Amino acid sequence: MEKFKITFFPDNKTIEVEKGKTILSAAISAGIHINSSCGGDGVCGRCKIILKKGQLVSLPTGRITAEEKKKGYHLSCLAVPQSDLEVEIPKESRLDSETIAKEDGYLLRLKGVYSESEDVAQGESILGEEIFIHSPLATKLYLDLPKPNLEDKISDLERIYRAVRSYQAIPVLQTGIANIRRLGELLRSSDWKVTVMLGKRNGTTEIVLIEPGDTSSENYGFAFDIGTTTICGQLIDVNSKKILGTKAAYNKQASFGSDVISRIIFAQEADGLEKLHHAVIDEMNIMIQELARENNIDLNDVTCCLCAGNTTMIHLLLRVDPTYIRREPYVPTANFVPVIRAAEAGIRMNPRGLLGCVPGISSYVGGDLTAGALACGMDKTDKLSMLIDIGTNGEIVLGNKDWLISCAASAGPCFEGSGVSCGVRASKGAIQRIKINPKTFEVEYATILDAAAKGICGSGYIDAIAELRRTGIIDRSGKINPGLRHPRLRQGEYGKEFVIAFKEKVGTSSDIIINEVDIENLKRAKGAIYAACSTLVRHMQLDFDELEQIFIAGGFGTYLDMPNAIFIGLLPDLAREKFVFVGNSSLVGARQILLSHEAIIDAENIARKITYFELSVEPQYMDEYVAALFFPHTDLNKFPSVQ
Repeated sequence: MEKFKITFFPDNKTIEVEKGKTILSAAISAGIHINSSCGGDGVCGRCKIILKKGQLVSLPTGRITAEEKKKGYHLSCLAVPQSDLEVEIPKESRLDSETIAKEDGYLLRLKGVYSESEDVAQGESILGEEIFIHSPLATKLYLDLPKPNLEDKISDLERIYRAVRSYQAIPVLQTGIANIRRLGELLRSSDWKVTVMLGKRNGTTEIVLIEPGDTSSENYGFAFDIGTTTICGQLIDVNSKKILGTKAAYNKQASFGSDVISRIIFAQEADGLEKLHHAVIDEMNIMIQELARENNIDLNDVTCCLCAGNTTMIHLLLRVDPTYIRREPYVPTANFVPVIRAAEAGIRMNPRGLLGCVPGISSYVGGDLTAGALACGMDKTDKLSMLIDIGTNGEIVLGNKDWLISCAASAGPCFEGSGVSCGVRASKGAIQRIKINPKTFEVEYATILDAAAKGICGSGYIDAIAELRRTGIIDRSGKINPGLRHPRLRQGEYGKEFVIAFKEKVGTSSDIIINEVDIENLKRAKGAIYAACSTLVRHMQLDFDELEQIFIAGGFGTYLDMPNAIFIGLLPDLAREKFVFVGNSSLVGARQILLSHEAIIDAENIARKITYFELSVEPQYMDEYVAALFFPHTDLNKFPSVQ
């Protein structure tokens, strides 16, 4: 079969592909990840490339403007090479592995920003009521064993067991045949001085590894939050509980679709599951290697890893078929996954190191919400609380120490920067704050890290809609006022639009705008979140006013302007002091579980305790959703402060 070479810039990578493959497919094979929210269906218009040299055929699309066509733009998912090619991936199409700043909310926020060294980052619950006993997933113990003699002739393995039990009362202690086979020579060559690694595995304690000499001071682990959009990881000194570093990057699975449903569908294609698995594992391994190198740590001393994520993400992490998550009656393969060797999932650390996953609740409420509820201490307090994790799949849990109930609403990816014209994830250069002058309609905005604007992230869109509504540019349904005249207001390719930033000012290939289609998508997303919260509260025969605290989780919440979120009807109109930003509570909970066996027991109890409420079969939800499709709502009595 005929093959062509494709060279990608600015990566300067060349790959040879068979004739008939799309450029998007070639890029993925080359390890270059192009933004493709729709999974390559030619719908989202995000996978643009610029042809520099060669010939290709490209299916027609309305996602490329006339000006872009002149410059050689094509959608990579619809473009097939007809010769050797040189293509450039523009900045707005790149799905970079850039580290996302800690300011994006990946460290816990509560009444200000806690530093990594403070107690709340060391295992204390958000409420300050619970500090778990330090008992990590993997513990190293140095043993100076007495040498055998004629009076003490127990076997080498029993000698190890006896010494371990002299430190800890462990009723069930075991090890694998690989350790036993090498034990005799190892003990004698090390003069009976060894370090054993003890792992908590599914109700038992296992001697996972036996090393010569004293290596007990070198014991490290990773906690990961695997989100649909973003992966965040932390390197932790398991002995001291100190966080040594934090990194975050985009989930490269976005190349195959922006939401879990599109990825489940892609997983059913030939090699689809394998590609999705490697997209997340490869990114995790990059983080592990970089953080280990930056802290001068040998990967053999990384002994444990703990992951939180929604149910689909955990299935894909473990290379488990997620097909039945989306098929009625929506049953996952596993919610409680046993602790396994990290190597079985492809994680590069100590070959015998352990991998644990936070237990999930249902097909659409996963271990990320379990970890969040644990971190917020919802199962320990009398206060009636609600945790809202705003993301592609909005997950909500309501209750207190006596009962917990959860639900999930498909908000779509627009709060994560997808499904909207100029949306980007909350990273360097994303517009996160917007103000519109009510008289002149001039725009003031702030970007993350004060970098040149490249697009608008979720919190920026909340501000934009609130400001457009306050200034009368849009009505309560989200339509732009046709009677207004201003250079920033114009007819665009997809209807009326408002220019947030002109390309000449920011150096992008096109103006940064928000149009009526974007507003409609955002309206539906905010309606889904609010309706889910409202339906859950009403199902329990409660009112919003009875809630004593509402935790807002996720990196999105870090930049969220609370008055604006209430103004557009995303969140209920309650006293502002009831809302608590908790940042990445999923990562906090994962870290607590990594460092404490007590925390994993609590997490398992929370997962079993939470009742899952299926919104898709609840008639009241659709009524609530339709009512929420206005800014802020059809019933203004629900939003007295907005009136």
